[in-house]
Amino acid sequence: MRTSDFLRRSVGAVILVVGGLLAWSGAAQAAYPDQPIKLVVGFPPGGGGDLYGRTIANALSRHIGQTVIVDNKAGAGGNIAAESVARARPDGYTLILAMSGNFASAVALRANLPYKVPEDFVPIAQLVETPFGLMVGSNSPFKTIGQFVAQARARPGELTYASTGAGGAAQIVMEMVKQRADLDILHIAYKGSGPALNDLYGAQVASFFAPYTPLMGQITGGKLKLLAVSTPQRIPSLPDVPTLKESGIDIVMTQWYGLAAPAGTPKDVVDHIARAVQASMKDPELLKVFRADGAQESQVTGDAFRDFIVRDVANYRRAVERGNLKAE
Repeated sequence: MRTSDFLRRSVGAVILVVGGLLAWSGAAQAAYPDQPIKLVVGFPPGGGGDLYGRTIANALSRHIGQTVIVDNKAGAGGNIAAESVARARPDGYTLILAMSGNFASAVALRANLPYKVPEDFVPIAQLVETPFGLMVGSNSPFKTIGQFVAQARARPGELTYASTGAGGAAQIVMEMVKQRADLDILHIAYKGSGPALNDLYGAQVASFFAPYTPLMGQITGGKLKLLAVSTPQRIPSLPDVPTLKESGIDIVMTQWYGLAAPAGTPKDVVDHIARAVQASMKDPELLKVFRADGAQESQVTGDAFRDFIVRDVANYRRAVERGNLKAE
């Protein structure tokens, strides 16, 4: 065989092999998703965040063409979940229920997190927001946010507020409230809402600042009084509860949940997920869960969601620095 013929046949064989590999790769990529998708949730089963995670997973399963399985990785305020997804293979089969805790307040508070936000992730969409609320027990003398603020100013350092942990999003947002309103209120950190509520009911602590939506049953049942919420406008289901902003405290902050993938996830895969998210956000079952407790669905997507996260981190960081706050 002449050298020229050999070279010609060798080149042709290489082209066929490469072409076959490219075709196989394209077919594999086009088949996404061809296996179950894991949604990592940084809460134990049964909590409010887990409820949202499972609701989102169920809706996505109906619209993405594969089963979406919730993988609970609780601990460290959701940071364990975020770290695991930051290190996961960027193939679209591992997603995270991102939230203001592990994607914003923790980033502002902790300099040594084992992941970076937003660099280690592809933000896909913000899905739902739940407001923070200032709550008191049914036996509290305070009927309005105005009465609470007046007492705090009249007796600096005497009133107390509970949160579900030092350095958490709720504490940082309440520190923003204190800074904007020039209030001196003592923070008492609890390990979860259960112990905090027990002391609130027993008047061992004056108030509780937290996302109020998981506590709607206690609010509507009269065990808790909601004095104000952190939303831009009043909540339609609670029209008599004022916002912090209209009460003279210029704070608009929410606890949010969204969807993100590991950095490096292919754009076409991200686009496929985003389309499924868009369809899911019209899903009646999902909207029923969100709206049942006053949460508000959101559709901030892609780069706009990334920009939102960056701004949220900056807001938390300012409060952390001004309050000289420290993590537990």
